[in-house]
Amino acid sequence: LLSAEYRVDSAATVEAACALLGPQTYDLVLADGRLEDGTGMMVAEKAARSGTKTLIITGYAFDLPKDQLGRYEFLLKPVRPQELLDAIGRVLDPARS
Repeated sequence: LLSAEYRVDSAATVEAACALLGPQTYDLVLADGRLEDGTGMMVAEKAARSGTKTLIITGYAFDLPKDQLGRYEFLLKPVRPQELLDAIGRVLDPARS
């Protein structure tokens, strides 16, 4: 993402990600489906309250609650770099699809 000239902040937990979402604004949240203290959908819910879009990346799509995961754009792991960049572009600019 850095080589594609995106500015990136990282967080390893739901708590840390939600703390970043408070004072800052983002165009997109990229979250893992499973995190140490919850799910990427928990982060996505907080992001959505401020109008921030979310892309979930997971290797556990079949283990996550479908009603939660289905609300967000998601990719299944493993993800190739170009596939990730393409998905980010689609989420940020739906007219590109």
